[in-house]
Amino acid sequence: MKIAAAAYPMEFLDGWAAYEDKIARWVAEAAGAGAELLVFPEYGAMELATLAGAAAAGDLERSARAVSERMGEATALHARLAQAHGVHILAASGPVLDPALGARPVNRAHFVAPSGAVGHQDKAIMTRFEREDWAIAPGGPLRLFDTALGRIGVLICYDAEYPLLARALIEAGAEILLVPSCTERRPGYWRVRIGAMARALEGQCVTVMASTVGDAPWSEAVDTNTGAGGVFGPPDTGFPETGVLAAGTLDRPGWTVAEVDPAAIAHVRADGVVLNMTHWAEQPARAGTVERLALR
Repeated sequence: MKIAAAAYPMEFLDGWAAYEDKIARWVAEAAGAGAELLVFPEYGAMELATLAGAAAAGDLERSARAVSERMGEATALHARLAQAHGVHILAASGPVLDPALGARPVNRAHFVAPSGAVGHQDKAIMTRFEREDWAIAPGGPLRLFDTALGRIGVLICYDAEYPLLARALIEAGAEILLVPSCTERRPGYWRVRIGAMARALEGQCVTVMASTVGDAPWSEAVDTNTGAGGVFGPPDTGFPETGVLAAGTLDRPGWTVAEVDPAAIAHVRADGVVLNMTHWAEQPARAGTVERLALR
């Protein structure tokens, strides 16, 4: 199958029709390239705040609420496009006010199937900006999506830097981990990319990173963005020596498309040069005691 990872530039929209046209173009382009799974980035939905006007888009609290109010319409649009093109889409995440989870918004990405079925994954661990400046809250539990393309999990940006989250999804059966990201500068991009590649190594799986790119001076939340699309696997049997199946050019908008063979994932897990996924369970016994030795 082919997987497409977005490097997505956010825009100040002059109306809902502009957003609808933009998403339709992006989905049609990826589907036209043969992609069956499309991954948009973290906080790409922040451009929906511009539909409430410049003052709302430029204010952290008002922009979060404006996006939340539009998220249902945006998800319905993605579901229609998934049905029309016969693809799976991880839509760009954004703040969502969910009364079941408390008074503060969570960072939520919706995942839609060609049938129109919709699920979602919330971010688990907040960055300093999300905690200290924006008060975005941790959301619901990790979810494993059982799809026609295989078993898929989602780790939103910073979550990909935490191996135990990925391990929980791997132990539940995940073969592909989607990593929608939003990073301001190159160090942030590389932190998430290194995390995504490490998770592919540890879990002997495929990880897919999508990014926001370019400037959005109308937003206090996502004013500067650096990133690229990428698809990664373990540097082992059936995968490239670097583990990089595809990597886009940094800060260049567009899709990065890679062909992924699900059988290669099963094979490397069963008979790779190394067996990281299987041998993970040996760590607790070896890490239980640390001896301290003075060498002076």
